Amino acid sequence: MNAISLIKPYFWENRYKIAIGLASLIVVDIFQLFIPRIIKWTVDDLTALQIDLTKLFIYASEMMGIALFIVVFRYVWRRCLLGTSRRIEEGLRNRLFSHIQTLSASYFDHMKTGDLMAHATNDIQQIRMATGMGMVALNDAIVLGAAAIGFMLYINVRLTIFVLIPMPLIVLGTRFFSKKMHRRYQSVQAAFSDLMEVARERFAGIRIIKAHNRQKEEAAKFRSVSKTYIDKNIKLIKIIGSFFPMMLLFSNLSLAIVLYLGGRQTIMQTITPGDFVAFISYLGLLTWPMMALGWVTNLIQRGRASLDRIDRILQSPPEIEDQQDALPVANTAGGIIFEDVSFRYTQNGGSGNSMILTGIDVIVEPGKILGIVGPPGSGKTTLLNLIPRVYDVTAGRVLLDGKDIRDLRVEDLRSHISFMPQEPFLFAGTIRENITFGDSSITDEDMHQAAKKAALLDTVMGFPNDFETVVGEKGIILSGGQKQRIALARCLLQNTPILVFDDPISQVDLETGTDIIHTIKQMAGSRTIVIVSHRISAVRFADQIITLEHGRIVESGNHRELLETNQYYAKTFRLQELEEELYAS
Repeated sequence: MNAISLIKPYFWENRYKIAIGLASLIVVDIFQLFIPRIIKWTVDDLTALQIDLTKLFIYASEMMGIALFIVVFRYVWRRCLLGTSRRIEEGLRNRLFSHIQTLSASYFDHMKTGDLMAHATNDIQQIRMATGMGMVALNDAIVLGAAAIGFMLYINVRLTIFVLIPMPLIVLGTRFFSKKMHRRYQSVQAAFSDLMEVARERFAGIRIIKAHNRQKEEAAKFRSVSKTYIDKNIKLIKIIGSFFPMMLLFSNLSLAIVLYLGGRQTIMQTITPGDFVAFISYLGLLTWPMMALGWVTNLIQRGRASLDRIDRILQSPPEIEDQQDALPVANTAGGIIFEDVSFRYTQNGGSGNSMILTGIDVIVEPGKILGIVGPPGSGKTTLLNLIPRVYDVTAGRVLLDGKDIRDLRVEDLRSHISFMPQEPFLFAGTIRENITFGDSSITDEDMHQAAKKAALLDTVMGFPNDFETVVGEKGIILSGGQKQRIALARCLLQNTPILVFDDPISQVDLETGTDIIHTIKQMAGSRTIVIVSHRISAVRFADQIITLEHGRIVESGNHRELLETNQYYAKTFRLQELEEELYAS
């Protein structure tokens, strides 16, 4: 799809405002063309000594009236045209954000956050400039330029022809420079994305940088990326710096021709002094369209480069989306089956690395609890991510109530699953907003119950502003355990038939962890629960426990059965049991 088609709907939606704005702009241009005529009449009458104060006042009043009309219509075109460009900016930014939210998790595995931020800010701003002032400059270049030339021809055809000699040079110069500007604008925008990403990472990790005393080194890295961005801008400036002086050169060349040939014709009385002054005034009006031609080229090339970059994102299809005949999910018993599941992470649409999961076969009956243990890097979190289709399996199937989850509507599937990730993420709002996700329909009673189940209620009520406490960026004022319990409360607040917990007690003490485990045990039978944990105590009550190593199931059974195998599960349980005894003593 042509990138220009991205903004066509916004032009069509605002077509009446654009029409009014362009009409007002043309009216302003026409009124400007009458000012040199009044100057001509005034100069001619002054030269012939055929003017009195009354007539001079009339000329001045006419110019004042024209100026007032210009003010009114200039306000109208700025309101309509520049207002439309702002609406285009808003529409594109909202569309970009909405589309980014539809993209699969794998897209963000290789796309930098700073790059996306640059698209949503700098690129869309350049598109706004191209569709706003770019339209204005293009209109002036055509309408005002053509009209000024018409009046100049009316005054003296021969003089006008000489003045227009530099015009073909401007066209050729514009074509030559526009291609170079487009390539260098793309390079500048890419460098800006890199700069945004480096700045974002350093600001997000400022505490780590200060803790390790790496301020100088990180400042040096930022200076290096900043220098690259400046270097690319300087290369662009070299093109722009050549382009605009070239336009001025041709404009001044035309002025020199007028002064010599026009002055000569005035001396020879071929044209009147008023015509000579008016001709110079029209040439002054023509100078802006000539400059506008260069400026609009500048704006359009910058906007086009940005539009191409936005279009590349909007053309990126989500890897995980509903099939054409996707099945709705009104209710679910919660039965989950992993059928010979294998998975690998892909990189930039390629084949990816080696398999993370291989040949996983597990059956979780409705209302049962599946516990998953294993050493770090064994694929536990990856396995959980396959249930709500954060990622899709590379081979095999994941079934919900006997149906392949890829055949179900994604929104319906996820609405039946409460997912608590391993790394809790909090927004920079209040505790209430983080637990309820900003849903104002959730009652205080429901929120308090969820917090109580997550062993969080007493902690929150101990804060001066309890649930209205602002947690700061990523919950900076909270401890790791508090953040984890807020994420757990958010998960428990959703009354879904399937609960997926990724290490829910990894950052809390033994006593709090015991309370959370007790809550989870109470839900057994009423909900299907899949829980990953490094603590055996968090899964020992599960109906079925599997041990993953190197992406494969090496053990399967209940707590008693696995203790008899004397493998990873049994050894880890005994070690942790000893640690808990030492802690208790």
